Amino acid sequence: MSWPRRAMGIALVLLVLAAPPWLLATVVGPPLPGWPTGAQFRDWIADPLTPQALTVGLTALAWLLWLAVAYTVAVTPARRLRAGARWLRRLPLPTPWQAAATSMAGAAALTTAHAPAPASGLPDVPLPAATEGPHQLPSDATVRAGEGVTVAGGWLPDETARQVTAAAALVWLRRRRAYQPGRDSGDAALLTPMPDTVNAVRAAVADRKPPPSTTKAAAPDLPAAGVAYIGDGAADATRGVLVTRLLAALRDPPDAARVLVTRTTLTTLLPDLALAAITIPGLRVADTVEEAISLLPSPAGAPALIEGNSGPLVLITAPPSTETADRLTGLTRKAQVVALGAAPLGYTWHIDRHGHTIDARTGQAGPRLCVLDRTAATDLLTVLAHPTPSLSDGTSSTPAPQKPAVDVSLRIPRQPGSDNPHAVISSPAASPAVQLRVLGRPALTIDGQPVTIRRSAALQVLVLLAVHPDGATTTQLVQAIWPGVPVHTVTGRLYTTVSALRVAVRAATPVTVLASTDDRYHLDPDRVDVDLWRLRTAAHHAAASLTDPAPAWQSVIDACTGDLAAGHTWPWIDQPREAIRRLALDAYASLAAAHNNAHDRLRTLQAAILVDPYNQDLHQRAADELTALGDPVAAERLLHAHQQLLHRSSVAASETPVGTRR
Repeated sequence: MSWPRRAMGIALVLLVLAAPPWLLATVVGPPLPGWPTGAQFRDWIADPLTPQALTVGLTALAWLLWLAVAYTVAVTPARRLRAGARWLRRLPLPTPWQAAATSMAGAAALTTAHAPAPASGLPDVPLPAATEGPHQLPSDATVRAGEGVTVAGGWLPDETARQVTAAAALVWLRRRRAYQPGRDSGDAALLTPMPDTVNAVRAAVADRKPPPSTTKAAAPDLPAAGVAYIGDGAADATRGVLVTRLLAALRDPPDAARVLVTRTTLTTLLPDLALAAITIPGLRVADTVEEAISLLPSPAGAPALIEGNSGPLVLITAPPSTETADRLTGLTRKAQVVALGAAPLGYTWHIDRHGHTIDARTGQAGPRLCVLDRTAATDLLTVLAHPTPSLSDGTSSTPAPQKPAVDVSLRIPRQPGSDNPHAVISSPAASPAVQLRVLGRPALTIDGQPVTIRRSAALQVLVLLAVHPDGATTTQLVQAIWPGVPVHTVTGRLYTTVSALRVAVRAATPVTVLASTDDRYHLDPDRVDVDLWRLRTAAHHAAASLTDPAPAWQSVIDACTGDLAAGHTWPWIDQPREAIRRLALDAYASLAAAHNNAHDRLRTLQAAILVDPYNQDLHQRAADELTALGDPVAAERLLHAHQQLLHRSSVAASETPVGTRR
């Protein structure tokens, strides 16, 4: 709108607001000349339709109409101003402003005292539900390097957060080791995503650079004479000790015990933990505190319970009696005692819900402890518990050709023509110039030229929508890219990310790559060619092939050009990445089973091992083929190299041996 038109509009509004009251006040008089007397009121009741009464009624109606117009004119701009203020509060700083703000903050830090300032925080497959439950990071929480990681339900030291990330990586390595290509394809439990708390910790750690060297322990040392936890955060701090020490136990031998806890105390802390179905390395549960004392290493003789390499054993119990506390004090060189509640031990710490401690005897502040509520602690223990999947012993001399089920965890639509099992796998005809590669290093190319995507979040949006071409809502995208952060605090960041992505694409082509329908973002399958979708089409075609399946499975292998988003460690990426890797392994296993020549089977299995060198079943199959070809020494070397790889990666070999299949 031009400035003259704007000026005319403003003048017209002012005229509408000023002219009616001026005319009414000039011609008729003020709106309320005076309240009617009793005699006037009785005359009006007797004869209400007098000229004077009609004049007064019409005048009052005219004033009411003017008031309604004035209210509308005043309220509409006020609402727009409030909406604009809310938008400005949510608006993230663009990169140049961030640089300027950082410079200004650095200058201010030289002249003013340091004052902590809140920093903004950061789908699983399937995508998380578009809900915002109570177990989320508060909007005013701070997450800064060197000050630990705040998650929904607690706080963790930096070292503990890094241990959580390492433990989550070990979970996927153990799953890769235990997977049996062609036989476990329909087992969705093998692709269970990490809990929300774990993803939030991983996202926070990924945004930080690890310190060059650290000797700081994950948790402060506990008093040798034993300590009793009291206060609002006592239970949360006890759960923090439990999780922190068990995470440290990952470096210990499998039979080493790091935490000894009484069953009643464990039930109080974690009532939903099903120990009957899982095994947590480093944890030992005793029925009573007396039994726990009997399990502690005795002063003379061999220890009854093996200690961990990285510190003494921790005994967690309910408040013991005075006599029992004296016995525990005598074993302080063998175990550190933590009592949940007031107890006659050497120290008593009052702990608030943020983990800050105060010595109840001296009143002095102590170290900050890891604090976790029940949900957060259970989530973190999930990455420590690793029940070994049962590997069935095969007895057939040659495995039958496998037809693995199409992976239902990847909701990938078929490309045009994929309903026909004999259809030719090709790129979309509408716009083959727009290519999205997500297998290997992600890249978006238009007419053969790469499109520069500067924001990591924008690249995540593209990859995530390639995995979920049905689309994803704003809430689902936010919960996947910035897990654990309240959705409303980072929605503006997502809008900025999507806008920057569209601007980058629009500079290269007028084709709409990223569309939005009913608050769902999705890629247009008629205009974008995605290599992951072509892989899915090839797998569907191979699964439907009844005769000569070898070429079809080879097409699947050729279409799988790398890991999903190789080189990126986004918290949500592990599950779809592993599903795609297993799709490729199923293809290799099926192709090997389709070969009649033992040398061809061996070459195919060796190629599959290159795709996943941790898989135990593939190594056993290749060793069986080597043995059948008369080279048992090579078979033994292959299995030994695999065991060494698992050992270097801190992944124990399966306790259930893989049976010989010849």
